[in-house]
Amino acid sequence: MPLIPPAHESAAQDSSGFKPGSHKADEHWSRLYQQRLTSPDCAVARITSGQRVFVGSNCAEPQTLVNALAAHAESPTNVEIAHILTVGSAPYCKPSFEKQFHHNAFFIGANVREAVNAGRADYTPIFLSEIPGLFRSGQFPIDAALIMVSPPDAHGYCSLGISIDVVHAAVETAGLVIAEVNCHMPRTLGDSCLHVSQIDVFVESDTPLLELAAPPQTETTRAIGKNVAALIEDGSTLQMGIGAIPDAVLACLTDKQELGVHTEMFSDGLLPLIEAGVVTGRRKTLYPGKIVASFCMGTRALYDFVDNNPSIEFHPTERVNDPFVIAQNDRMVAINSAIEVDLTGQVCADSIGERFYSGIGGQVDFLRGAARSRGGKPIIALPSTATLRDGTQVSRIVSTLKPGAGIVTSRGDVHYVVTEFGTAYLHGKSMRERARSLAAIAHPDFREALLAAAQERHLIPA
Repeated sequence: MPLIPPAHESAAQDSSGFKPGSHKADEHWSRLYQQRLTSPDCAVARITSGQRVFVGSNCAEPQTLVNALAAHAESPTNVEIAHILTVGSAPYCKPSFEKQFHHNAFFIGANVREAVNAGRADYTPIFLSEIPGLFRSGQFPIDAALIMVSPPDAHGYCSLGISIDVVHAAVETAGLVIAEVNCHMPRTLGDSCLHVSQIDVFVESDTPLLELAAPPQTETTRAIGKNVAALIEDGSTLQMGIGAIPDAVLACLTDKQELGVHTEMFSDGLLPLIEAGVVTGRRKTLYPGKIVASFCMGTRALYDFVDNNPSIEFHPTERVNDPFVIAQNDRMVAINSAIEVDLTGQVCADSIGERFYSGIGGQVDFLRGAARSRGGKPIIALPSTATLRDGTQVSRIVSTLKPGAGIVTSRGDVHYVVTEFGTAYLHGKSMRERARSLAAIAHPDFREALLAAAQERHLIPA
């Protein structure tokens, strides 16, 4: 059954005497929707060999369309699939589809990591704020966009729901827009709407949205959360990612007052602070009283919370992640993670040595924005150690980054580095001061070796 009724079956007349279905505009979009409604197979059949296809992001990946494309992989060849992080199965990265699909990731997720490092897929490093400009400039033209939206409202507008991010720019520049209309997609507010006339093909589905459960907390993550929380003042505006450390930070903020949120993404960890009245946004200098985000990932409880919620505005990354926009929030606190930090303050966040792991994402966007905010604090938070597959513990504060490791955040951009053992403030500090401060927050088992390496590198005197 269609998710919307034909024009003649529209909602009943309201108390004002206005009947939406009798309005000519309502009749037009409803008729247009029915004309463009088709099956998943017919929809993806319009994608031809040699085209570049954008796939919707994060937990809003259009699973029905992606699976249909993979099921009909024998027809097109040399189709490039491009997207930022997605959480689905990514069947186009399977070795059996190597002739049909070539994948290009702007951010590497677990579903495409093996393909990228095996050479079957590619990785394009870029700031998240700059991806929409890449589409609009024509440098990265898109032939078709596969997206997911909510059912249209009474005025013919669908919502991009839980992932606005770079999708708006993809839709505006793609030659063909195919939308999976999912009855489970919440209707989010802000700059999140597309009119039926902006979409070329509709496919209806009732596939449950992808969800991410909160990761378990440990003594280490709780200690990091406590150290980061000590840096956050009342009235601050927060940016945080997803994972155990951001959730641990949020859990330590219950005694704060009138916090705000301006973040590329948020998860379930924010909900208790909103419900407790800790997050109000009243003291925000930009979008006061509003939570501003680009996408969210989490459980169904989170998706239900953002549904038609006027206290939350979703905007594209070219605005949310713009450092100049971010800086307009006073007391902006940006909390980001890293894989390694060397003794000079260089941050590796997208690779483990030569092996690509994730992406640049919005880390630099928000660290630079927070650095330029009045009273802002850019923070890199990470555990002091990592455990290898054989059980060996290694330090994540290192003398030098692993060979081939990428530097996402430069020495000049780093202000605060936090581990479970404390906080090192690096901005405006010499190499000698940096090396000593970072060694002091490393795991005690590695401090002596780090100081010896710093002496060998002449970062500190013998």
